[in-house]
Amino acid sequence: MLAKELISDIIPSLRTSDTGMKALFWMDVFRVSHLPIVNEKVFLGLISDADIYDLNMFEEPIGNHNLSLFSPFVEYDQHIYDVIELVAKLKLSLVPVLDKRKNYMGVITLSDLVQHFANVASLKDPGGLLVLDLNVNDYSLTEIAQIVEGNDAKILGLYITSPQNSTRLELTLKINKADLSPIIQTFNRYNYVIKASFMDEDKLDALYDKRYEEFIKYLNI
Repeated sequence: MLAKELISDIIPSLRTSDTGMKALFWMDVFRVSHLPIVNEKVFLGLISDADIYDLNMFEEPIGNHNLSLFSPFVEYDQHIYDVIELVAKLKLSLVPVLDKRKNYMGVITLSDLVQHFANVASLKDPGGLLVLDLNVNDYSLTEIAQIVEGNDAKILGLYITSPQNSTRLELTLKINKADLSPIIQTFNRYNYVIKASFMDEDKLDALYDKRYEEFIKYLNI
């Protein structure tokens, strides 16, 4: 997915003539902590709620202050992973999107990114989750897919986590079957380490909540 496909059409941009109070009101309404300042189609930078409080600019136009704005953005044809990387690196609640001429097009919000992540990961599709613990050098997606498909199942989604400076990785598979017992047996025959499996719907819901919290924590590193 490209950045242009997640542009929000409801988040407003600020003008330099808008007051700090107006900016804070909009931030509260749309549950963001940043808003873009735009002159016509020219993106001037992001202002945060912290900027407004620090400069005590509640009643004055934001253009009256000497702002040290930072101007992070992505272009409309960049991959959505670039947006996630920028959000995580700069702790943003939204990311401005510009065209090739650097004209402002809109923003992508953190909430839209989370929703996209949930859809890509197939979190709400019926099925079960299987977590494998393996050495980095032993990772073979081809073999793993063959094991799953050999049991008349499909991998709906997967993601990998690995601690820093570690040769181990954790592979989470979302599979389109609730009963993973035959698949687990096959992985065991191939000497894979099964770290966890989730087949009960209540446990799956709890795991989804945990993964959601981990994703939010990652974005706010």
